Amino acid sequence: MNQLTEYLEKKNSDLELSYLQIRRAVGVLGIILPIVIVLGSIIFTHCTILEPSISDYYYTIMGDVLVGILCGVSLFLYSYKGIDNWDRISSNLACVFALGIAFFPTNYDHCQVCAQCKMVSRANDDLRGYVHYGSAALFFIILACMSLFLFTRTKAKGRMTNQKRKRNIVYRTCGIIMLVSIAIIASLKISAIGKILIPYKPVFWLETIALWAFGISWLTKGEFLLKDE
Repeated sequence: MNQLTEYLEKKNSDLELSYLQIRRAVGVLGIILPIVIVLGSIIFTHCTILEPSISDYYYTIMGDVLVGILCGVSLFLYSYKGIDNWDRISSNLACVFALGIAFFPTNYDHCQVCAQCKMVSRANDDLRGYVHYGSAALFFIILACMSLFLFTRTKAKGRMTNQKRKRNIVYRTCGIIMLVSIAIIASLKISAIGKILIPYKPVFWLETIALWAFGISWLTKGEFLLKDE
């Protein structure tokens, strides 16, 4: 009986460790994505022009890296099963939408300045653009909801520790940041203000902020930050 108990405890411990590693991997990929593609573009093509959005790097020399990281995020999200059906459904949906971002690239705006960094040519397609933007919006909305409503839960009959309270603050803050970022991006797309602010690349910076919030949330969930003592 004792051996069976020890075996089950070890199995649960290994499973928990696996989940922690997946969470950390997802968090790291989210944080490094904008950094890697910008630095890569500068290093390999000496192109210092910042693209209008992270998605526009698909057309640069870092396009394969962008798609590869998104596929990596998707794979880890699919591998992450969580503790119940809500976790599994949410992570699986986020997985699908991450692939939608990767395999249905944004339409290129063909601005003369940005064309200096362009390495790939592809005809624009309205349907592809709708799928891309829809996937991106739903991807962040689902991740924000996971941070706000799933990550903040406490284990059944578990006592909420001080570190857990701090982590919940991080989860809620990150979730709100993601939702606000997506809302502002959407408003910029449909308003005249967006055209005025184009030289300042607001979409790129808002996407970066959303990705970093996403990454921090998952790193915290992976107990890389604010781990219980």
